[in-house]
Amino acid sequence: MLYTEKSCKKFIEAAASKEPVPGGGSVAALAGALGTSLGHMVGALTVGKKTYADVEDEMMELMKEGRQLQRDLLDLVQADIDMFEPLSKLYSMKAENDEEIAERDRLMEEALEHASAVPLQIMDKCGRAIELSVAFAKRGSKIAVSDAGSSAILCKAALQAASLNVFINTKMMQNRARAEELNELCAIKMMKYTSLADEVFECVSNQLKKGRNE
Repeated sequence: MLYTEKSCKKFIEAAASKEPVPGGGSVAALAGALGTSLGHMVGALTVGKKTYADVEDEMMELMKEGRQLQRDLLDLVQADIDMFEPLSKLYSMKAENDEEIAERDRLMEEALEHASAVPLQIMDKCGRAIELSVAFAKRGSKIAVSDAGSSAILCKAALQAASLNVFINTKMMQNRARAEELNELCAIKMMKYTSLADEVFECVSNQLKKGRNE
């Protein structure tokens, strides 16, 4: 059974256990999917309302893209699990001579690269979801503005968690030039999207506090 088909309770129990999967990458992808779903909800509460008729077409497009991001992130929950399996086998692979050691190292390097690719994809999807949250917060239904802010901050957390799952793999890579290249990709995504998520959160937070004090 795919982990995304398990109940929330079963997934959390599995993540809390000593089993190697689901791990941080899968949980990050799930968190990103949850964050993306909140953005979609803002759109759903906006479409069909006369007050927001002028942004309905935009909301529909945002919802369509958001739904696809949600599906992609759910797929990445399982992809992260699948990528970890060959890596975990290599950790226990015995090598008794130079040739076997060289082959194990080659396979390990390849597996580490593949294991880094999934969290990098998670970061991309979460980054785009954060960009969508900007529009949802600015032009979506005001009764759901808190959900737009929650979408941004959940996706930010997922993005940050995914980056750590890149770093734990690149740390072990022998090709340090490639490792630093992947680390730099993470840094660029982090710089761009975490600040944007913070801006959405701050904007929404200020709106809500202002409304309460009026």
